[in-house]
Amino acid sequence: MADLQTRYRAEKKSFLDRLNSGEVVIGDGGYVFALEKRGYVKAGPWTPEACIEHPEAVRQLAREFGRNGADVMQAFTFYASDDKLANRGNKAQENYTGASINAAGCKIAREVAEEINGLMAGGVSQTPTYLSGAGKEKVQEIFEKQAKVFKENNVDFLIVEYFEHVEEACWAIEVLKKTGIPIAASLCIGPDGDLHGVSTGECAIRLANAGADVVGINCHFDPQICLDAVQLMKDALDEKGIKCHLMVQPLGFVTPDCNRQGFIDLPEFPFGLEPRIITRWEAHAFARRAYEMGVRYIGGCCGIEPYHTRAMAEELSKERGFLPVASEKHGLWGAGLKMHTKPWVRARARPEYWKNLKPASGRPYCSSLSKPDAWGVTAGTEELKQKKDETTQKELEALYSKADKN
Repeated sequence: MADLQTRYRAEKKSFLDRLNSGEVVIGDGGYVFALEKRGYVKAGPWTPEACIEHPEAVRQLAREFGRNGADVMQAFTFYASDDKLANRGNKAQENYTGASINAAGCKIAREVAEEINGLMAGGVSQTPTYLSGAGKEKVQEIFEKQAKVFKENNVDFLIVEYFEHVEEACWAIEVLKKTGIPIAASLCIGPDGDLHGVSTGECAIRLANAGADVVGINCHFDPQICLDAVQLMKDALDEKGIKCHLMVQPLGFVTPDCNRQGFIDLPEFPFGLEPRIITRWEAHAFARRAYEMGVRYIGGCCGIEPYHTRAMAEELSKERGFLPVASEKHGLWGAGLKMHTKPWVRARARPEYWKNLKPASGRPYCSSLSKPDAWGVTAGTEELKQKKDETTQKELEALYSKADKN
């Protein structure tokens, strides 16, 4: 790979043209978690008003993902639906409106996509309206508002992502399909299926039949578990003879102890997950396995930082024909360490060392695995019904009591 250039993509091709020709499309990473750590997103609502309040922060993170090899600049519109922006005391809808946040996110993503000769995508995600059982018509009204903004901003493709229930994802696809823009749809589920008990393979079939051009998995589970789930999707699609591209955008955390609900059920979520962060070398291994499975849209979600994206792009640089620009400052497989002052560190300047490393946590009294909370609530459960008013202290006390009993 030493003869490969570090550069952005030289050619301008559409999303589906790239996938149809067998090219690898590298997605970006987890804006929500990255910007929360940087002080621009509030944990709890996880909404993207930073697109208006701090556009420079969103733009800089996008540029870092692009510099590190991402082909896709996804507008930071996660949870930017009107109902989520006004949920449980959130004032983002009141202060800015969903339309303005979605438009601002598109503007930033388009700007950076043009800089890197990349693709720009707009995305929708699951809604409080669905979780509250308001029905298909009300839920689709939410998606229609976002679709209008994405159409006006001429996005290259649309992403239906972070859905725990395939039913709601299919409702979203039904709305977005009217735009005529290609759709990539991914669920935040694992090998056990969605939260209503629909199998992972059946979920893929329903997404494809609803009109998605690409189907797959994002978030909630670690890279290897997500790939296990994608394999189930692939097998089901192949069995039915359905031709559909595959995508995967996992967590940047190791989560072998998750149950059906994923990492949200882990006691460390969201403020104690750092010991679980995957290494860049694990990102290498993930990208290689994904490619060998036939997945061609490979990216990341919560916990995936730009250096993870660089690792994926470096792993697949031979297939892509070039290295990411950021590889100018990164020796492949630790090669830059040969310049280190300490001889034992120079001895680590080889792939064998990093491929075989078993990293320690440095926490001798901590367990290697956790026990998920497993409350077992999902759409249709009374406790999961959402509201505009802030959660009261009385309601919190009831939750504390239940948590202590568990």
